[in-house]
Amino acid sequence: MNRNAEAITVFCSHLCVTDDIHPLEGREWSHLANQLVAQNLQPEFLLDFDRQDFIDQLGFPDSEADRCVRLQDRSGSLRFELSKYEDAGIRVVTRADAEYPKLLKKKLGNSCPPLFYCAGDLHLLDREAVGYVGSRTVEPADMAFTRKAVAKTTGRGYVVVSGGAKGIDGISTGAALSEGSCAVEFLSDSMLRKLRDSDLVRAVRDGRMLLMSAVIPTAGFNVGVAMMRNRYIYAQSSGTVVICSDLGKGGTWAGANENLKKGWCPTFCRDCNHPGNRELIRLGAIPVNEEWDGNVKLPVWSAASIQEVPKEEQMSLFN
Repeated sequence: MNRNAEAITVFCSHLCVTDDIHPLEGREWSHLANQLVAQNLQPEFLLDFDRQDFIDQLGFPDSEADRCVRLQDRSGSLRFELSKYEDAGIRVVTRADAEYPKLLKKKLGNSCPPLFYCAGDLHLLDREAVGYVGSRTVEPADMAFTRKAVAKTTGRGYVVVSGGAKGIDGISTGAALSEGSCAVEFLSDSMLRKLRDSDLVRAVRDGRMLLMSAVIPTAGFNVGVAMMRNRYIYAQSSGTVVICSDLGKGGTWAGANENLKKGWCPTFCRDCNHPGNRELIRLGAIPVNEEWDGNVKLPVWSAASIQEVPKEEQMSLFN
């Protein structure tokens, strides 16, 4: 881990947290990184700051300076904890690393987390992907459509991106691996629990599966994290397919609506009688049925339709 990445990890990781240790959240880190840029400083300098440096050089109030010193003080225990996860195949990738998801940086700007925990081959993020989203509770027709759609998109060379949950997420990942392709899962809860699956571990070791999570590897489910995770799926994808959605509620519905507004990638939606699907199509999702050929390259959609990150939101290598 380079020194800039170490600084991001020390100040932003939620490992080794106690009642008086409060890591910086994404927006807080971005603000701090902009302050460093203005002073021509790299994040690594923060590792050597003392309390007074935070006050004098960065203008922090006493309470924030104390917060940062407490974060620095847990660096030894943090390194020990990270080494244990590395033994389990889990490592950290930060905004200061070249392997950090480039598409997420481009499309989401400062909405990107300062770091991800990951297991698997990060080069899978360099391949074009198709996202699959849908409810946890699915009907046989939903499962059959998903498997056929995955076969078509992987046949075109795309990897699958999903949220790693039960239902459509797991079905799409399984279908991709069965087709001899690869999959990326952006998790919203425990990566360690996922890695108890021997078949998944084998796929990770074979370089066919990548797990990514913005939360610590032991985290439980959190609705807010799951909603944010949906952004990563759309931003990483060349196109995302909504298999089944509730109407007006749930993560699939919220994620699809957000993508329709933001334009991170084309939103495809299975043309069926699910009320949520019907409404998403009415709102602008592209309907697909059993005749769909798996093509997500649309002449009516281009990268230019992605909302540009405002100038003040543009990120440097390390923020």
